[in-house]
Amino acid sequence: MYRLVQLVKRNVPPRSFHRGRPSPSRSLDKSGSVTSPVITTREKRRQASWTQDPEGVRRNILEVARAEFVENGLSGARVDDIAAKTATSKRMIYYYFGDKEGLYRAVLETMYEGIRSFERSLDLGSLPPVEAMARLAEATFDYHVENPDFVRMVMVENVHHARNLKASRTIAGLNSSVVEVTRNIYERGVAAGLFQPGLEPLDISLTISALSIYNVSHRATVGQVFGYDMCTPEALARRRSMTVAAVLGMLRR
Repeated sequence: MYRLVQLVKRNVPPRSFHRGRPSPSRSLDKSGSVTSPVITTREKRRQASWTQDPEGVRRNILEVARAEFVENGLSGARVDDIAAKTATSKRMIYYYFGDKEGLYRAVLETMYEGIRSFERSLDLGSLPPVEAMARLAEATFDYHVENPDFVRMVMVENVHHARNLKASRTIAGLNSSVVEVTRNIYERGVAAGLFQPGLEPLDISLTISALSIYNVSHRATVGQVFGYDMCTPEALARRRSMTVAAVLGMLRR
């Protein structure tokens, strides 16, 4: 009772001393009075950005998360590390994405949307069939070389047997577009008597993808085993030309 009276006289809420500790939301000064927590200017700016630019916050989280997942994989990446490198907080990461797997899945979806959007921008329907297929092969090759993080994320997802791709509601729809682009070019070529009939557009698309991905996915091992850097300007130009020749050679009558 005496302790309670003393606390009241000092205008300190008794709950602040629950089990001998101050309230987590407040602190005590030297006189024992309750003080408000100190919020730094940087923290104020971060919190303001959460409400003023929510899409910017989301993009920032995805950019940082992509780098972490590429470097450490899904299993090795930590939400604490991602939050520490963003302009937001761990709480906001969970608010936007639910959990680490949800964040990883969102990164995957963003990266697949990136390559599919790039393919749509090529406007291949306006080109003759042979030129259009050559352009698709060249552009796909260049995209993978210029976006190695996409290749590495695909490699990480294959380690996990594509379980996050299966859980995505959008990726399947995104990836069907490249097959339709390839189908359109191929069917125009067959109709013009330029390409041999009976091939599957998906096989054509996968061949282009395989020849493009290999330069990034196997650069380290090929360099170590054969002493050959596949990503020098000279090597890339040579393999780019070979990729186009291989694809057109497969298609021509």
